[in-house]
Amino acid sequence: MNQETKDIISVNNVDLWYGPFQALKNINMNFKENDVTAMIGPSGCGKSTLLKSLNRMNDLVDSCKITGSFTFNGKDLTKGYDITDLRKRIGMVFQKPNLFPMSIYDNVAYGPRAHGIRKKRELDEIVETSLKQAAIWNETKDRLHKSALGLSGGQQQRICIARALAVKPQVLLMDEPTSALDPISTQYIEDLIEELKKDLSIIIVTHNMQQAARISDKTAFFLLGELIEFDNTDLIFTNPKDQRTRDYITGRFG
Repeated sequence: MNQETKDIISVNNVDLWYGPFQALKNINMNFKENDVTAMIGPSGCGKSTLLKSLNRMNDLVDSCKITGSFTFNGKDLTKGYDITDLRKRIGMVFQKPNLFPMSIYDNVAYGPRAHGIRKKRELDEIVETSLKQAAIWNETKDRLHKSALGLSGGQQQRICIARALAVKPQVLLMDEPTSALDPISTQYIEDLIEELKKDLSIIIVTHNMQQAARISDKTAFFLLGELIEFDNTDLIFTNPKDQRTRDYITGRFG
């Protein structure tokens, strides 16, 4: 791992409430360029809430109140970016594939078109490059104009990744991207994450601790809305500093 990488996203003294319920408590952490950061912890511990805050999906929740700040490339994430521009730079892949009911080609071209790219040759190139990056070009190149919904779950998830990559994000957020997939499809996505981190930063929420240990450079352990421990993955899994981290990793709770 490159020790010289700089911080791409910083979370500073963040508290977050949904109505009266406090979901995040004084979170401070930095995400580095070209790192894979895994966020682990039991259900309801705040990891997905934090992930959604990083591309302002919580803006859609009326009862949500946030204090503290997020910075992205040194600028305030909530005030320094138009939300469309922010979501172009910080892409998101969800737990279940959420493709549009249109062709594979149109799914991947959707973002570039929304950002004003209209030339067929340019779109063709973006679609091909994105599908290759998502390791699904060979499986789809002869059926680009057929419905994306005809693909298997694992293939659909890779199309979702291609769609996110088509607008050239700097950061990719992944919310349990393999939890609905079989082991072979999971392996494809894990290999893909390893490849993609050469070009972007990846922040992944996972319930699968073996997955976190396999694919991430850094791991953050959350419990009841607090960040308990955040360190290099090998240290978190072999020599955690906090007893609660140790208990969770060894399966004593959660």
